[in-house]
Amino acid sequence: MRRTRAATPRARRLNPWLALAAALTSISTDAWAHAQVGTASGFLTGFLHPISGLDHVLAMISVGVWGAQLGAPAMWVLPVAFPMVMALGGTMGLLGIPLPLTELGVALSATVLGAMVLAEARPPLWVAAAVVGVFAVFHGHAHGTELPPGEDGLLYSAGFVVATGCLHGVGIAIGLVHRWASGRLALRVAGAIVALAGLFFAWRLFR
Repeated sequence: MRRTRAATPRARRLNPWLALAAALTSISTDAWAHAQVGTASGFLTGFLHPISGLDHVLAMISVGVWGAQLGAPAMWVLPVAFPMVMALGGTMGLLGIPLPLTELGVALSATVLGAMVLAEARPPLWVAAAVVGVFAVFHGHAHGTELPPGEDGLLYSAGFVVATGCLHGVGIAIGLVHRWASGRLALRVAGAIVALAGLFFAWRLFR
């Protein structure tokens, strides 16, 4: 009998993403029920949605940057926690479950996450994951409620989850420059800019 090899480190890193995919596909069809026309474009529409708004882009990249600053295991935990919790928020949006002050939550996520990068904050891992998770609900809800008519809800949701993971990956790649002193300074400046941008987005909501 052939021996089963132990899971490699790479396989262990992929397991959370496989779990996320399984969780998405196991959600009741009724929870994602929308018109089933235009399914071919559903994934692409969902994929493009997160990168169409600067507030979403800045916040999601900041998650990756902050994770890179914190190092392992946070560098992997935060970019996995955000899409998983965001899927929950997306389900709420698709079901029409209201979430007060969604747009304000999205705007403030950029401010808080940018401030974490600026301060090089190093809270316990569970605190960092909780901060990321709270804002992920707002981002997911915003995506879910903006599902275009005629698009498939499941494909659309899979698209914005994958896009979010890609943006986190960009943030991690950027955050790796923190190993150099000049890189750490550049990241802190970038964090300040993101935090200010979040305040600007919030201000625009009350104009």
